[in-house]
Amino acid sequence: MEPFVLSEGFVKKYKLKKPPFGFNGLGELVYMRTYSRIKEDGKNEMWWETVKRVVEGTYTMQKNHIDNYQLGWNPWQAQKSAQEMYDRMFNMKFLPPGRGLWAMGTTITTERGLYAALNNCAFVSTETIKEDGAKPFTFLMDASMLGVGVGFDTKGADQIIVKGPNKDRADEEFIIPDTREGWVESLKMLMESYFQGTAPIVFDYSKIRGEGEPIKGFGGVSSGPEPLIELHKTVREVLDLQIAEPISITTIVDIMNLIGKCVVAGNVRRTAEIVFGDPNSEEYLDLKNYDVNPHRDQYGWTSNNSVFAELGMDYTEACKRVVKNGEPGFAWLENMQTYSRMKNGGDNKDHRAMGGNPCLEQTLESYELCCLVETFPDNHIDLEDYKRTLKYAYLYAKTVTLGKTHWPETNRVMLRNRRIGCSVSGIAQFITNRGLDTLKSWLEDGYDTIQEWDNQYSDWFAVPKSIKTTSVKPSGTVSLLAGATPGLHYPESRFYIRRIRLSKNSELIDPLKNSGYKVEPAFGSEDSTVVVDVPVDCGDGIRTVAELTVWEQFSLAAFMQRHWADNQVSCTVTFDPDKEGDQLPHVLNYFQYHLKGISMLPRLDLGAYKQMPYEEIDGKQYEKMLSKLQKLSFRKVKGNEAVVERFCDGDVCEVP
Repeated sequence: MEPFVLSEGFVKKYKLKKPPFGFNGLGELVYMRTYSRIKEDGKNEMWWETVKRVVEGTYTMQKNHIDNYQLGWNPWQAQKSAQEMYDRMFNMKFLPPGRGLWAMGTTITTERGLYAALNNCAFVSTETIKEDGAKPFTFLMDASMLGVGVGFDTKGADQIIVKGPNKDRADEEFIIPDTREGWVESLKMLMESYFQGTAPIVFDYSKIRGEGEPIKGFGGVSSGPEPLIELHKTVREVLDLQIAEPISITTIVDIMNLIGKCVVAGNVRRTAEIVFGDPNSEEYLDLKNYDVNPHRDQYGWTSNNSVFAELGMDYTEACKRVVKNGEPGFAWLENMQTYSRMKNGGDNKDHRAMGGNPCLEQTLESYELCCLVETFPDNHIDLEDYKRTLKYAYLYAKTVTLGKTHWPETNRVMLRNRRIGCSVSGIAQFITNRGLDTLKSWLEDGYDTIQEWDNQYSDWFAVPKSIKTTSVKPSGTVSLLAGATPGLHYPESRFYIRRIRLSKNSELIDPLKNSGYKVEPAFGSEDSTVVVDVPVDCGDGIRTVAELTVWEQFSLAAFMQRHWADNQVSCTVTFDPDKEGDQLPHVLNYFQYHLKGISMLPRLDLGAYKQMPYEEIDGKQYEKMLSKLQKLSFRKVKGNEAVVERFCDGDVCEVP
């Protein structure tokens, strides 16, 4: 089938147009570092080219679907629609997720058909481990290697006996192919030998490319076979301790975390995991107590640990742990299953839901993926302008649901649910500039607008309406492109230095230095990494998170859960452990009836350690830094490979 192509005359108008990147070059720097792909001529994409690739990829997916089912493609109408999507994306009124900016319209999707790579996140339950065996673990590994952050639970504990390999049988050799599929298959074979008592597995790693060799399509370089060798070794060690016993909570989480450690090895990829457990289980709650579990110190960091909170529970003991290290987070599965927007009352629409994604903005069934898209209401003239943007934000996310995955379990859920997450960022700026009442009006009108478009486009695509359509993701890099505060979070300070890490050999360094940006070796990684200082001003009159009480932050999350998110609101509440720590059980007790999930983090002073990502400065320091900066241009940059986007698009989910 012929791909969709934007009119050359239309695109030409944007080639020399300056994109409205935010925060004094920070947005452009993050774009060039993270999303700009290398073209066939060896040069990096410019913004107009990335937008073109993404829009053409989106409409090609639509065209293929319409043509496959002979639903009647209208080239003129598609061209008109695609041009408006292009303009709104170019001007950063909305943006696809980082995964979409990186993969949409590339060979990853157009030739290999790996549409799962367009999705942000997923969830898998271990509850059916007796029937699924190794599948929850291999699903997490496969998805993580495609750039999908994965949530999982511990419900499979005690559901299966670890038999161990049958040593009376001859060893079975497996030559591991140099592919993602090969790595995943090796884990499957290893775990099934322990679960089913089949022949011991011996691996041949000779086909795996060496460390430092390029990875086509997804970008970056190979970590070599060592991380996989280590994964096999450590999984064996964990399961050997469980032979002839039911699999434990600790073992489930250990293996999932070890997979995460393998995926990020060599700094080739970043990953995000979240695990959900029983709030009454001491074994679960102690997983990050490294005095109790010293062996987990090497890999426990790969997941955020949360509990499935029960409405009406006593939060006192859990909150004592939160005050110490910020965990566990809380997810109210009953609310996730029962409610869409909280203002609409219970509809039990999601009664099959079993968990959520690493940043907890999406309700998910087991093996379900989610695609998010981000809108910036404060970048709009008025409500009508914003409602128009919502059409294209929704359409991008809905289009992604048309792409099948290579997992039958996932396809079965997604064909039925068509779940998406239209998110909002820059909420703090919007409230500052236009007020909470205006925000409420925009959110409610905007939500209704999305439902209207879902009715129309679901009918056009001949697919079910989306089970849920809106959420609030924490954001991170994508909001930086647009100069927006992330999600609903308030900034740490109005003025601050934002530090970005780059490879020491990055071609972006010279343009930055020439434009007056401070570039210095990264502390602790001087031989490989540099740090760039970018001054940021979040806007006149904006409050900082230190000025907001715990109660205010919870209230804003509940406001967004009531008026916007039919999925969930991702919110990390920061608090003063000395002044507010004892209030946490009370605030959770109240807001448990208004929220679906929440995480909390003890406040850490900005600048508490060398080269922190954020460092507070005052207005004079900001103006002084700004005065040294000149016009920044990356147009001549050639051959700089973009960094693969973190799997969960939020600072709180990034694994260092």
